Amino acid sequence: MDRDLFESVNRFAVRTPWLHGTASAYATYGIVAFAGLLVWAWVRARRVGDLRGQAGLLWAGLAPLVALLVGIAIHVFIDRPRPYAALPHIEVLVARTTDGSFPSDHSLAVGAVAAGIWLVDRTVGGVAFVLAILMAVTRVYAGAHYPSDVVAGLLISAAVAVAGARLVRPPVERLLGSVSRVPLVALLAGRATGHRQTAPDGHVRVGP
Repeated sequence: MDRDLFESVNRFAVRTPWLHGTASAYATYGIVAFAGLLVWAWVRARRVGDLRGQAGLLWAGLAPLVALLVGIAIHVFIDRPRPYAALPHIEVLVARTTDGSFPSDHSLAVGAVAAGIWLVDRTVGGVAFVLAILMAVTRVYAGAHYPSDVVAGLLISAAVAVAGARLVRPPVERLLGSVSRVPLVALLAGRATGHRQTAPDGHVRVGP
């Protein structure tokens, strides 16, 4: 069924040459947009001095690396050839590689960022999830992955992001709070000067 679905998408790709340029560009370089989403979410958290959110976003930036390490470990046990290695007749819109197909590295990276941002900021996180799904679709459309490769990548990376946030965010939040008087850190956190305040919910805010 996975192969049948892939071939259906690939036949659609053959019939839509007008979409090739946009799809291949996003499938290859769209990951850069997620750096912009992290900056957008950081600015929104910084504006209100939300150290908890900023701690979560620091983890969201690190989570893709952890997710990719998990993916490398999976590749050791599941060495699935790329679709174009098994199906030489298909339309391929991206550069061919020899690494494993399952799970998709691109989906691992963008899924981790999207989930990490969503835990902090539902607005930016919602945009990130839409773009992550679009990345998954274009990777299949471009002939680089089977559908199960990208779905697994998104699910694994989301699990990594959620689990890691529980472990990493609290100590990072405390660290940001403890150094909030350092001018550079205070500026990055959203205040040039200020003192620490503990909100009723227990989260650290930086106030005037």
